[in-house]
Amino acid sequence: MDVYDHYDETLLDEAREAAKPPWFRAYGVEDLGYVDVETYAASVKEFSGLMLPGLLHSEAYMRALFAHSRRRRSPEQLHNDIEVRLIRQERLTSESNPLELGVIIDESALRRDIGGPDVMREQLHHLVEMANLTSVTLQVLPLKMHSALDGGFTLLSFHDRDDPDLLYVEYATGALHIEEDDEVRACRLKFDRLGVEALSPDDSVALVKRISQE
Repeated sequence: MDVYDHYDETLLDEAREAAKPPWFRAYGVEDLGYVDVETYAASVKEFSGLMLPGLLHSEAYMRALFAHSRRRRSPEQLHNDIEVRLIRQERLTSESNPLELGVIIDESALRRDIGGPDVMREQLHHLVEMANLTSVTLQVLPLKMHSALDGGFTLLSFHDRDDPDLLYVEYATGALHIEEDDEVRACRLKFDRLGVEALSPDDSVALVKRISQE
C-alpha cells in the first residue's frame, strides 16, 4: 500500500487473517495442506478410491484405521487426529458454515474389513445416517470396471468466485494441489462420468444396508 500510495482496510483485514495459524495447528496435526483448503471450501466432491471418505468415518472406524496407518501415532496424536476429523465433520450439519459433500464410493471399500465386524457394521450404519443429510450425496460404484481405477481424487469449490476450483490428489509420500483449468475440468468430467456409472443415491443406500446385514 505504501508503494502504490493506496490505503485499503480490507487488505489489512485479509493480511491479519492470513497471518493467523490454522485452527487445526492447536492439535499438532501435520496434514498435507488439505484440511486448510477444506476449511474454506463451499463444496467437496470426492472419489476416495479404495478408502471410505474421511468426512463420513465413524469414530471407531477412524481409530481402527489410524492404528494401522503408515504413520505411527502416540495416544495424544491419535486423540488429536480423531478430534480434528470430528470437528471437520461438524460442517456437514452446520447452519452458519455448511459444507456440501458429494462422494462416490467403490463397493470394495464398503466390504474391506477395518477393525472387525462390529466396527464395520457401525460404520455402514453411520454411512446410511450421513447419506440422509441434505448436505451429503452418496453414490456407490458396483464391483465392476469403471473409469477411475487409477485412484481417488478430490475437487473443492469455494464461495469466492475469484478462488479457482482445486484438484487435490494424495499419494504415498505427499499430495498435489492442482489449479490448472484443464486438469480440474478433466477430473470434474471424470467425477460426473463416475456418477453416471454408479448406483443412484437411493440404490446406493440400499446396497450399504444389505452389506451391513451380511
